[in-house]
Amino acid sequence: MSKFDVLCIGNAIVDIIARCDESFLTDNAIIKGAMNLIDAERAELLYSRMGPAIEASGGSAGNTAAGLASFGSRAAYFGKVSADQLGEIYTHDIRAQGVHFATRPLDGAPPTARSMIFVTPDGERSMNTYLGACVELGPEDIEADVVAEAKVTYFEGYLWDPPRAKDAIRLCADIAHKNGREMSMTLSDPFCVDRYRGEFLELMRSGTIDIVFANAEEAKSLYQTDNFEHAVAQIRKDCKLAAITRSEHGSVLIRGDERIDIDAIDIDEVVDTTGAGDLYAAGFLHGYANDLPLEVCGKLGSLAAGLVIQQVGPRPQLSLKDAAANAGLN
Repeated sequence: MSKFDVLCIGNAIVDIIARCDESFLTDNAIIKGAMNLIDAERAELLYSRMGPAIEASGGSAGNTAAGLASFGSRAAYFGKVSADQLGEIYTHDIRAQGVHFATRPLDGAPPTARSMIFVTPDGERSMNTYLGACVELGPEDIEADVVAEAKVTYFEGYLWDPPRAKDAIRLCADIAHKNGREMSMTLSDPFCVDRYRGEFLELMRSGTIDIVFANAEEAKSLYQTDNFEHAVAQIRKDCKLAAITRSEHGSVLIRGDERIDIDAIDIDEVVDTTGAGDLYAAGFLHGYANDLPLEVCGKLGSLAAGLVIQQVGPRPQLSLKDAAANAGLN
């Protein structure tokens, strides 16, 4: 029996979330709906201009790990923080959610990463991220026994920004596949895809990655097309399994000649879309690691994503295990 269902690897980031109007984004040259990488100076500037904010441990793969734990999966996480106050907060938060987290913190500069997230009235989030200690994640942070004992190792495409993280991910893929495990990634962001399109396609076509998560815009960016169905046809050729989310239109699962369309759940009000894709991956991977039918995996993903966008913050505020049971998805 495997020790872990899913190992998640990502940028360990403390989210600082505030509401704003559309003009704030324009006035501060913030690209709406994207993850914008910023330096320490701009981080300080934006923080000084933020309204009332809440702080929460985040990062894409960290949110997925928290979601997996909420479903009852055995989750582990690799991510680099610094030995500072935000690093201690992050470490406490993720462990308190039942996630194995033993990555050694960085002793000294740079500080723990933080992301200023501005949420507009339509619920869309615009992220401005200072990576800080994240860029120091490297092969020495990989716990080989954890990779070998995880059914699936999942990482965020954002990790392709810090240079040494690529070596860490390739090391994980080698360990995972030698132990009969699978590798999964999320494309993370259309701008991230633009930066690393060739490398992402190589990861998929070489078999380094088995399972790919993307939203519709990321999938179309990957294949440089405006036609969603064309992107679906291409991704079918390039990876073993793909899950493509489409916001209110649900999601599409692609495996070989198989295609399953999954409906989105009914939403009372979209409050904050932060973490929707992360929680979709959590629901899907929870089902997948527990050998549930592919359609049920997709429905678990839709359930988790639908619930998280009706709250403020990217991590579940209720038991996803109970929510799945109430929906008959277990």
